[in-house]
Amino acid sequence: MGKKSIFFFICLTVLAASCVYRPEEETKQPLRLFTIEQNGKCGYIDKAGKIVINPQFDSAWGFSEGLAPVEIGSKWGYIDKTGKFLIEPGFVRAFPFSEGLAHVLIGNKWGYIDKTGKLLINLHFDWTRGFSEGLAPVEIGGEWGYIDRTGKIIINPQFDSAWGFSEGLASVEVGGKYGYIDKTGEIVINPQFRVVSGFSEGLAPVWAGGRYGYIDKTGKYWVLNPHLDLAGGFSEGLACVKIDRKYGYIDRTGKYLINPQFVYAFPFSEGLARVRIGGKWGYIDKTGKIIINPQFDFAGGFSEGLAHVRIGGRWGYIDRVGKFVINPQFDWAWSFSEGLASVDVGGKRGYIDKTGKYIWEPTK
Repeated sequence: MGKKSIFFFICLTVLAASCVYRPEEETKQPLRLFTIEQNGKCGYIDKAGKIVINPQFDSAWGFSEGLAPVEIGSKWGYIDKTGKFLIEPGFVRAFPFSEGLAHVLIGNKWGYIDKTGKLLINLHFDWTRGFSEGLAPVEIGGEWGYIDRTGKIIINPQFDSAWGFSEGLASVEVGGKYGYIDKTGEIVINPQFRVVSGFSEGLAPVWAGGRYGYIDKTGKYWVLNPHLDLAGGFSEGLACVKIDRKYGYIDRTGKYLINPQFVYAFPFSEGLARVRIGGKWGYIDKTGKIIINPQFDFAGGFSEGLAHVRIGGRWGYIDRVGKFVINPQFDWAWSFSEGLASVDVGGKRGYIDKTGKYIWEPTK
C-alpha cells in the first residue's frame, strides 16, 4: 500500500469510526459539547452530562469553528450546537472546518465549502487536506500543489506528496525524498531526507543516512549532525531523543539536559515527562529527577493536572505527586479535556469528571 493509500485509509477509518471524541476548538462560544453513543446512535452532551443534541446520527465528530460533521444514512452534513443542520447531509465524506473552510467529497472529487454550505472551491481535486496558514495541499492527476482560500492555485501541482504549512514552511516529497518549500512554492530546503516532521520552535527533526538530526529553517544542520536513532519535536523547550537504545532529552542548544538512560520516553507535558525504567513507567521533571516512581504498566501524559495510568490491567488517574485521584477501574482511559475524560468499561464508553464521578454512564 502506497503512502497516499495509507493516508486515505487512515482518514476514512477515523471518519467512519462512530463517535470519536475530539476536543472542542470553538473559542467564542462557551458551550462545550462531547460526543456520546446510545443505542447505536450518536449525539452530544454538555459538561454536566445533559443531553443537548439527541442521539440520532450514525457517526459524529467534535465541533470545530462552531460546526460538527455528522453522518446520517451514509451522507455527511454539518450541525450547529443546537443540533440544527446548517448544511444538509449530501457529502460522501466531510472533514471539520479549518480557517473557515471544510473539504468535502462529492462523487469521487473533493472541494471546499464555507459555513453556509456553499461550494466555494469547485470539485477539481483527487484528494485534499485542510487549510493551514492560509493554504491547503491538493492533489490533481497524481501531483500535489497548494491553493488559497479562493481556490486559486498558488503553487502548481508538482510534488509526489505535500503537507500543511507550519511556521511558514511545508514538507513536500520529490522522488521519494522530502524537503521544504515556502509559501511561494520555492524550495528552500532541497529534498534529501527520508523522513521529516513539521517545524516546532524553529527546528525540525529529519532522517538521512540512517540517522536523525535537526535542521533550522535554512536547512542547515543545527548543532547536532545526524547521529541519533530517533528524534522528536521540541515541546516545552526540550526534545526527546534516542541514541544507543536509550532515551534522553536535549535543549535547544543541543546540550543533553537529561542524559540518555531510559528504555522509552515521551515529550514533556505540563512540566513532567513519562519514562520507562526497566519494565515500569514513572515521571521525571526537566532536571531528570524522578518525581513519580516507576510503578505503572503504562502511563499517559499530564493534561489538566491529571495523568491516566494503567496498573494491574486497569486504568486510573494520578495527580502530579503520583497519588491516585481516581482509582484504577477502567478498561481504557483517555486524557482530560475541558474537565472531562472519556473511559471505556466492558466495551462501552462514558465520561467522568475529575472526582471520578460519571457524568455520562458508559453506553454502547
